[in-house]
Order: sequence, then structure tokens, then C-alpha cells
Amino acid sequence: MKYCFPFSLVWAFLAGPWHSQAQTQPNLVILLADDLGYRDVGCYGGPVQTPAIDQLAEEGVRFTDFYSGCAVCSPSRATLLTGRHHIRTGVYSWISDEVQNSHLLLRERTLGEILKDRGYTTAHIGKWHLGLPTKNRAKPTPSHHGFDYWFTTWNNASPSHKNPNNFIRNGLSVGPLEGYSCQLVAEEAIEWLDHHRHPKAPFFLNLWFHEPHSPIAAPEEVVSKYGGLKDRNAIYSGTIDNTDRAIKRVIEKLDAMGVRGNTLIIYASDNGSYLDDRTGNLRGKKGSNWDGGIRVPGIFCWPGVIRPSLALKEPAGLVDVLPTVCGLFNLEAPKDRPIDGSDLSALLMGKPDGFKRRQPLFWHLQKSRPIVAIRDGDFSLVAEPDYELSKSNMFQESWIPVIKTGGYRDFQLFDLSKDPGQTQNVSSQNPELFRELKTKLLKINQSVMADGTDWHLQ
Repeated sequence: MKYCFPFSLVWAFLAGPWHSQAQTQPNLVILLADDLGYRDVGCYGGPVQTPAIDQLAEEGVRFTDFYSGCAVCSPSRATLLTGRHHIRTGVYSWISDEVQNSHLLLRERTLGEILKDRGYTTAHIGKWHLGLPTKNRAKPTPSHHGFDYWFTTWNNASPSHKNPNNFIRNGLSVGPLEGYSCQLVAEEAIEWLDHHRHPKAPFFLNLWFHEPHSPIAAPEEVVSKYGGLKDRNAIYSGTIDNTDRAIKRVIEKLDAMGVRGNTLIIYASDNGSYLDDRTGNLRGKKGSNWDGGIRVPGIFCWPGVIRPSLALKEPAGLVDVLPTVCGLFNLEAPKDRPIDGSDLSALLMGKPDGFKRRQPLFWHLQKSRPIVAIRDGDFSLVAEPDYELSKSNMFQESWIPVIKTGGYRDFQLFDLSKDPGQTQNVSSQNPELFRELKTKLLKINQSVMADGTDWHLQ
């Protein structure tokens, strides 16, 4: 019988002290925060004490210019799981299950499905927000998207992070719980690792925390480290600190299991912060396609495989997660559909010459101004829509025909290497680059919109 080993594992075997550790199929843990800003956690210069997250950065790669899949929740998560722009996947904006048909389409091939088909045992624990069934609308659940086990909420923890009462476990309501959401998510993850996963199979543990999305709550002893108990910013910081403590519990469990050295851990946020002072002086915040709304922390850690203590300036994002996992794990990414992300494996292993981005990073959010943006190297191009939508903050599926056929105006070009705050439009100084990036943006947009689902007709 002929065996084919992932090149990353061969590299780990040959590279140093990890060669004594038996290598099997690697495990995957994704840690996703909710509304966490670019400058919230310690290793990104933030005010919150996050030793567990900082240690992941110390032991792995920290991207300085890492981006969410969208400036709001649901679409960013769809992009993470599929490696595709969220509109291709059926998700235009954040989902309200009671009034929208929208959901992550069954036709999508998620990271959970790819790994499950290769023998992985899989769990999604924490926020979902990609569509769940209601009394009036039949929608897929995480089990339809590759997850054997799930413990989740439709959207936010309710009534807040403290004592949530809206978790669902494998389709059944759990009822009121005592504790804070991030700690409950960590406890469920540890319980799954101990008692519910297949003990001899590799695993994919997808942990999507609710913090620091509002309504916020954290233990008083944690909040008091950052200010008064009723101070909103102090509570906000407390939720992040509390999440770091929950992450520490999960990492300690991996250590106790003896699998940490064979586990890829990815840490990021679904979009930027809703607080202006947590975006690292970037322009805009959550809901905006300025960098403040879409630039987030991004850390990849796999001891012995990924280069440690490396800060990379190469732009990357959640759209790259699926092709990167496939690259590192020697799996085939879907070839029957456009994959908008790129495989970061070469960068993560210290071989930048082996990396080439397939196409610029691209964002579209119908209520954002600017409505579209791309990032290509050091440059960002943004534009406004040439149409108007109703004033509703919630996505209306009746908007889809206008969104798919609408155009753009007032393009602006920014050199982020010199102007990270996006204050100086340099399109007139770079006319050829401006035309080139405009052409690229419109080409990607045309491809994405062609795949968009006509939910208004269903």
C-alpha cells in the first residue's frame, strides 16, 4: 500500500525536537471572537490582559493585516467556513431567522464537511448565526454542514453573556444555564473532548464565542481590573479577559490530552469592534468597509510546523482559512466552484516566496459606506453605490435585484503602508494602478453577484 504524508508533517519530523512525537492526522481548533476589535488583545497592543491568546501568537504566526470576511457577523462566518465570498454562499448580511429565508446554503462545501469526509469527528460549539429552523421556515442546522455535535445559539447569548437561556444542543433547547457564555462554551468543548468525540479519530473543534458582542456581561472581579463595575468599556474589556481565561482552559485540555503538538489552532474575530477606540486608529468600525470594520486579529499556531514568534505583514483573512487548512493538512479544496481565498501555508512555514494570492481580498456589504472594498498588496480601493436602499438596518431580501445589478461610483484609492487611517485618496497620483484595481474590483464583483441567491423569489 502506498502512503502519502502531508508535506507539513514531514517538515515537522525533520525540523527539530518534535520528531519524537508520533504524528497522526492533525487536529483543528478554531477560536472565533464576536465583534472583537483589531486593537483589543494584548499582542495587538490592546488594553486587555490576554496571556493565553498572546502565547498562541508567541508560539505561532501573527498577521498584522488580517481581515474578516465581512464587516458584520453572519456573512463573515459563512466566508470562514467556505473560503468563498459570503454572497456566493447565500448570506448577504446578518441573518434574522424569523423574517428571512437566508441561510448558509446546503450546496456549500464547508470545512466541517471536508474534514468529516476524511474521518474527522467534528463539533461546533458557540454562536452559529448562519440560519436555524423556525416554526415557519425550514433551514439547515450545523449537522447539515458537517458537524456531528453542536451546542449553539441562533445569534447572541440571551439575555446577556451571564446565565444565557437560549443554547440549543443537537436540536434540543437546553434551557437556562448558570455562568458566562465563554466559560460555558469552554466547558462544553472539554466535555465533548472527554465524552462525545470519537476517541481514535482526529477532531475539528469549532469554538465561536459570543464575547464581546452586546449585550455584555463579565464577572465583577474581572471587570474591576479595567474600571468601574458599571463602566461599559470596563465590562467590554472584562468579556475579552474572561474569554481568554476560557481559551486557556481549552488549551490546557489539549495539553493534558497530549495532542497540542498535533493541533492547528486559529484565532480571529468575525469583524471589527463597535467601539471607536478599539480599532487601532483605523477608519470606521463594525458595519463599515473601512479598515476599522474589517481588520481583526489573526493568529495561526501549530508547534513544530508553523514558524514561531513571526509577525507577518502580508494581507490575509478569514477567506483564506479553508484553503490554508487544506494546504497544511494535504487535503483537496473544492474545485467545482470559485474559492476566493488563498493557501497561506508557505507564509506560515517561513517560505514567503512560495505564496501567491489568487485575487485581491474583496468585501461587499449593502448598508456599509463604502459599500465595496478590495485590498491588493499595500493598496485599498473603496467605492460608494450608485443606488439607494430603504433605511432599514436589517437586510431586506427584496433588495437583492438592486444589489445584484447596481453599480458603483466615487472610487477612492489608499496606500495603507503610508496611510493606514485611509485619509488621503491617492487615485490621481496613481492613475494606472487606480484603473487596474478598479477593473479587478468590478470583475470580482460580477463573479460574486452571479452566484448570489434570489431569496426574494422563494
